[in-house]
Amino acid sequence: MKLRKLLFPFSILYDGVTSLRNYAYDKGWKQSKQYDLPVLSVGNLSVGGTGKSPMVEYLVRFLWKDYKVAVLSRGYKRKTQGFLEVTTTSTVEEVGDEPLQIKQKFPEVTVAVCANRQEGIERLRPRTEVIVLDDAFQHRKVTPSFSIVLTPFDDLYTKDLVLPAGNLRESKRGIKRANVVIVTKCPDAVAYASLQKIQYDMKLESSQKVFFSKIGYDKMIHGATESLPLTYLKDKPFTLVTGIANPKPLVSFLKDKQFSFTHEAFPDHHEFNASEISKLKQNEIILTTEKDFVRLQPKLGKFAVYYLPIKTIILNDQEVVLQQILWDAVSNFRNH
Repeated sequence: MKLRKLLFPFSILYDGVTSLRNYAYDKGWKQSKQYDLPVLSVGNLSVGGTGKSPMVEYLVRFLWKDYKVAVLSRGYKRKTQGFLEVTTTSTVEEVGDEPLQIKQKFPEVTVAVCANRQEGIERLRPRTEVIVLDDAFQHRKVTPSFSIVLTPFDDLYTKDLVLPAGNLRESKRGIKRANVVIVTKCPDAVAYASLQKIQYDMKLESSQKVFFSKIGYDKMIHGATESLPLTYLKDKPFTLVTGIANPKPLVSFLKDKQFSFTHEAFPDHHEFNASEISKLKQNEIILTTEKDFVRLQPKLGKFAVYYLPIKTIILNDQEVVLQQILWDAVSNFRNH
């Protein structure tokens, strides 16, 4: 932490560059394209895990029965170039782990990867009614019709600094572009006064809405060919394998269940090599995240590897309010 504070002068420089870029877009000196269909952006101000994938899935789950929904991602760490539509048989190397995870969970929804979001939207427009952009808040070449910004409860953007002294991709002033801010990964027991203090510290405009959410864990674990109750792991030592930015909530959840496990933690989007796979095969049971499963399972074959699905749960009975805002953002735009 002290080392990062020494980098503060570089943060001033980084802030200047990103602020100048945003100012150019705000003034129209750099062109940002708007579209004739609803484009919902899910993003954040900081690097690291804020819960974007569960939020994208939340939007898909809410909208896909009423609209033709498409998800567009850059396909982080994929080894291909350009626009590529994701299929259920795509590989992580072709499309990235999160797009593949979403496609396998929602096979009827169009999922595509393209680093150039304008090109991706143009390719999807003829056959979709709503586009969800994954991790696109800083992608200013596209002006979304609705922006959702996520910030984790234990790493709020209001208490952070710009890179490299902190984790912010841009100044906190960027939050002004958000329609909705969602504080993710809230603990199960959190005082209402604490949530009010967080909202006050954000100092948002009256038109911007704040919601709080937590991670909801499934009661089942899933493998390639079978699903089992989570309680199956009771009294069975297993290895938890994570390649995500912040595994702490999952670790805490499993410890609260009094499961007996060891934890093998890897960096976010980690590409498991042959040596690591060989070592993991020495374990009898592996539990992992859904994102890691799409990378691990093809390399482990018929080995006993399972994933525990998660989902976004909106707190304080505010889900109806959030869904009404989302519904209006889509339907009102389409009616215009």
